[in-house]
Amino acid sequence: MTDDALGDDDTTALVARLRRREVSPAELRTAVAERLAVVDPTVRGLGLDRTGAPVVGNPDGPLAGVPTLVKENTDVAGWSTTNGSAAYVPTPSAAHSAVTHQLLAAGLDLVGTSRMPEFGLNATTEFVDAEPTCNPHDPAYSAGASSGGAAALVAAGAVPLAHANDGGGSIRIPAAACGLVGLKPGRGRLARSAHGRLMPIDLVADGVVTRTVRDSALAFAAFSGELRVEGPGRRLRVGVVLHSPAGGEVDAATRAAVRRSAAALEAAGHRVEPHTPAVGKAFVDDFLVYWGMLAFSIAAGGRAAFGPSFDRSRLDPLTRGLARHFRTAGPRRPGFLRRLRALPYAEEFTHHDVLLSPVLAHRTPPLGWLNPAVPFDELAERLVRYVGFTPLQNVAGAPAIAVPAGWDGRLPVGVQIAGLPGDEATLLELAFELEAAERVFAPVRSA
Repeated sequence: MTDDALGDDDTTALVARLRRREVSPAELRTAVAERLAVVDPTVRGLGLDRTGAPVVGNPDGPLAGVPTLVKENTDVAGWSTTNGSAAYVPTPSAAHSAVTHQLLAAGLDLVGTSRMPEFGLNATTEFVDAEPTCNPHDPAYSAGASSGGAAALVAAGAVPLAHANDGGGSIRIPAAACGLVGLKPGRGRLARSAHGRLMPIDLVADGVVTRTVRDSALAFAAFSGELRVEGPGRRLRVGVVLHSPAGGEVDAATRAAVRRSAAALEAAGHRVEPHTPAVGKAFVDDFLVYWGMLAFSIAAGGRAAFGPSFDRSRLDPLTRGLARHFRTAGPRRPGFLRRLRALPYAEEFTHHDVLLSPVLAHRTPPLGWLNPAVPFDELAERLVRYVGFTPLQNVAGAPAIAVPAGWDGRLPVGVQIAGLPGDEATLLELAFELEAAERVFAPVRSA
């Protein structure tokens, strides 16, 4: 599948070829359409196919001519925004969202949407009434979420990079599951949504999932207007975290990946020490109540937000279960918003510049294990353990990056580097070193 205009090139290489006029944007879009026809029947990551009628970006942008997908919770004028939900009939959006304007200003060509679980509330792209998105490395396993369609199709080689967003791990989780790089920028580093600005805590940051660290660095520079990070930087104090705030064990392959990454950084001259976060189960309980509050607001305000076709009885069982959890657990945790807003995140960096940890407590699970049809209490317990490492940065508004760090059988394992607000460049510098040490480059998969 690599004998077309896309080849086996990452985004950075494609940009160079476009500038040398060795390939045209139209040829790249044709190659994407042909690859989607091959891989998507297995991967099922594509939402809306607009390869024949793309929205073309700024021809003078730093990413001009590169084709990409937009996550289906992001408005593109004339396209339907589904939010991954069957609870309403979407109508075409009247205007681009702020993030869409940013993608287009950078020069990206929008050729369709990528699938996500209902309202981005799950860590797997699965549904009660539709086929799941599959991991291209092994279609019996989850591609992660909530940017699961984006990650699956980048890992499958259908697009060189894809838009994603992250409200509790939704860039980093599918990146780790699919063997990709996923930078969650800090709050306000890219365009913020109008909805996010109204929330008590704006958890969501937009970005992309990519096959290489240099692609993530290129994209972040294109969106933020900052200088592009091109390689390793200064030596750092690295705190190594192996204990999740949610409790529970981290599986052996993931622990080994973190320790291997830590050893590589130490050998490169960084000061590496173990770190035990002060944040614990109380944070997890408060975050779950806030997650439930989001679901409750969807259920209660769906008709106002999505129109008269909205039917709360058609929300999936996880969304309804989270809304129910907010109604029952919220009153038992007074002050949860105050505590989340006062999260002492900066204290975790008193003796460290960055924190190295798992992205996930265990490798991506088989399809069905996190399906929204699983009884809510059981599913919530599984989710809390699985994703316990990722929500801290969303609440703190801080950046974090998922980097491939090896394999567990046929499935990728990732590690996370987290920093303080404004530290995206530092994270990218360190990610370049880990990528070189692991020599993990996501291959083009034909699924």
